[in-house]
Amino acid sequence: MKGLILSGGKGTRMRPITHTAAKQLLPVANKPILFYAIEAIKSAGIEDIGIIISPETGEDVKTTVGDGSRWDLKITYIVQDLPLGLAHAVKTARPFLKDDTFVMYLGDNLIKDGVAPLVDRFNKAKVDAFLLLKEVANPSSFGVAQLAPDGRIICLEEKPAKPKSNLALVGVYLFNNKIHKAIDEIKPSRRGELEITDAIQRLIDTDFHVGSYVLTSWWLDTGKKDDMLEANRVVLDEMSDVSMLGELRDGSRISGRVHVGKGSILKNCTVRGPAMIGDDCVLENSYVGPFTSIGDGARVTHAEIEHCILREKCQIVDFHGRIEDSLIGVNVELSRSNYKPVAFRLMLGDDSKVEVV
Repeated sequence: MKGLILSGGKGTRMRPITHTAAKQLLPVANKPILFYAIEAIKSAGIEDIGIIISPETGEDVKTTVGDGSRWDLKITYIVQDLPLGLAHAVKTARPFLKDDTFVMYLGDNLIKDGVAPLVDRFNKAKVDAFLLLKEVANPSSFGVAQLAPDGRIICLEEKPAKPKSNLALVGVYLFNNKIHKAIDEIKPSRRGELEITDAIQRLIDTDFHVGSYVLTSWWLDTGKKDDMLEANRVVLDEMSDVSMLGELRDGSRISGRVHVGKGSILKNCTVRGPAMIGDDCVLENSYVGPFTSIGDGARVTHAEIEHCILREKCQIVDFHGRIEDSLIGVNVELSRSNYKPVAFRLMLGDDSKVEVV
């Protein structure tokens, strides 16, 4: 079995952050989202992974992920010139996939239980496709499945105006080689894309077997800023790797589950976990509240930060204010003069410079 991770697309819902970075490389608990996908597939015993990349951000993905040796697996990069749908991505990857069975994983998803249990169910069920489903409050925003009483999928729709169920396709699919013929037999949707839901529906209509499993644990789609912050919250809340590798000075205090990376220095600071502070950070006269992750090389002085993601080399200097519910990009410089006691909610792209007056 092979793995296929989709890490293309333009990330329009995450701009301006994604003007300079692939959305799948944005960090959750200081680790790129894409790494969680790779580790989930690796944990299922799959060691040959193809990653779909776009011309715009593909080189960044290659540089960040590498050849797969850090996970002891093989990675092949596959360029999808235009984001023409998930089925188009599979079609583009056909030379890599050949006739092997495969897991397709959307690279901006996080799933608590990974994919190993699904691979086991797929193999035992002896079906042609297997889908992971989840009950959602807004099914019209997703591909939606309708099930028969015995659990078989009888109908799939892509973002229907009137959903027939609240069971959304989570973003993990398992296929055998029958999917390739089904993709060849469908036409682009009204959106101009080859929809994977149409291809799976074609399998159903031609009497192939499509199984499913309804997920009961958490699943997170990190397509928007608030989704990213929620993913960061959930992952930090389950964090067990807690260690103090830096220095606490001038009466600094930490409480709860807090990770402080190598070379980081905290001076007169209070940090309440769960929180993660990367390597070589400097924090002075500041408060870091729960569900915050701070990337490597960041500097924070005279600020209160809670429920935030600060990326690498972010500089929040002499801010004298509170920042919450914010995603702040690489190399951002944020300062403030004539301070007043207010709170800010921010989403700033890489290399931004902001002075609040």
